[in-house]
Amino acid sequence: MSSHLAFQRHLRTRTEVSRPQRGRGGARPVPRRRAVAARRFRVRVAAVPGGGAGAAGLGDTMALRWWWRSGASCCRAPPLGSVGSPGPRAPPAPSAAMCHITQRSSTFLFPKICSIFWRFHHTSTSHWCSCSKTISDEKYQDPFQLGKKDLKNLYEDIKKELLVSAAELKEMCDYYFDGKGKAFRPMIVVLMARACNIHHNNSKEVQASQRSVAVIAEMIHTASLVHDDVIDDANSRRGKRTLNQIWGERKAVLAGDFILSAASVALARIGNTTIISVLTQVIEDLVRGEFLQLGSKENENERFAHYLEKTFKKTASLIANSCKAVSILGCPDPKVHEIAYQYGKNVGIAFQLIDDVLDFTSCADHLGKPTAADLKLGLATGPVLFACRQFPEMNAMIMRRFSKPGDVERARKYVLQSDGVQQTTYLAQRYCHAATREIRKLRPSPEREALVHLTEMVLMRDK
Repeated sequence: MSSHLAFQRHLRTRTEVSRPQRGRGGARPVPRRRAVAARRFRVRVAAVPGGGAGAAGLGDTMALRWWWRSGASCCRAPPLGSVGSPGPRAPPAPSAAMCHITQRSSTFLFPKICSIFWRFHHTSTSHWCSCSKTISDEKYQDPFQLGKKDLKNLYEDIKKELLVSAAELKEMCDYYFDGKGKAFRPMIVVLMARACNIHHNNSKEVQASQRSVAVIAEMIHTASLVHDDVIDDANSRRGKRTLNQIWGERKAVLAGDFILSAASVALARIGNTTIISVLTQVIEDLVRGEFLQLGSKENENERFAHYLEKTFKKTASLIANSCKAVSILGCPDPKVHEIAYQYGKNVGIAFQLIDDVLDFTSCADHLGKPTAADLKLGLATGPVLFACRQFPEMNAMIMRRFSKPGDVERARKYVLQSDGVQQTTYLAQRYCHAATREIRKLRPSPEREALVHLTEMVLMRDK
């Protein structure tokens, strides 16, 4: 009898996925075939941004592992229109895989996400905390209030950098610098500058060169938006018509180029070759990211790695390298530079993941741009890639970039019927938790706590 039970236990360890036995450390035994496939997959994606200490820290060790693990328990959903077909699925139960990022931490945050049509409710356990519990138990710090002083007259200073005699070009360049933007990136930069200065020598002032980095970051970001709108033939941005719709594509491209050149002049004025090298990397990444967006991969795993790399280069690189730049200006310690970089990278990727979620869950008037815009452009974002694991027929639509009549509508229904939105949100939460872990390595300060709170704001935003 004992040998028979041992044999059954052996079979379960090798083949059973839905009811796995737990090991000493709470880890889930992985079937041999899946374990071999995972090792091969990790080798293939080793070069993806996030896989190493530089541009890649979390791609292989977190996001791609989460992608692989989430697919293991993913079951085939009923066809659209079938009797009893469910709506959006409830979030899956917490697992050991979800706690991987905590590194033995006693709690893991799942904040309330008001912008999406479900709420998470967990009671406190040894590994989970209540949704009502915030990341920080310390005094609440509003990032925008703390950064307000250093960002005063931000857009006026940008307009001074864009002084030009041609009236039409000036009007085009000033179009998006009307003071109505969130100034999200400059706010992160000045808070990071203060946090690093306090960590180094308890200085609570932002250096002029550090503030210049915040100005340059906003200029590079806006120039990239102008160029993106031309490439995507977008007709609205921030609740108003795009430059290319008003002045035409050719002039819009030139206006974006001019903003970028003015940012380069401001960067050169800082006079630090290291800072110039760090921030020009952003421009290179933006171009490479746009090329990545134009392509795709046939293999599912490679496709998700491709998506993560594109997300880093197009969105996170600017935040990561801007944070790194101000840390270099304020502190000579390379460890602090890496902390700033990793925080910016993780927050940047999480920001874009939530942006991809909002493309399916927010209305156009509230978002300030059309919904399902990525599908209409033929782009497969996180929610689509996760949904594809439940609806394999989406693979064909992804490869033809949703070009056939009805593809966009069908794909959107598949996403909302699957758990693609939830899985993408979970992944964003894991990136935010990683960002929090990084920034807590700095000396305590109001700015540090504001950066911690910022990760919650990224998850809770609805536009």
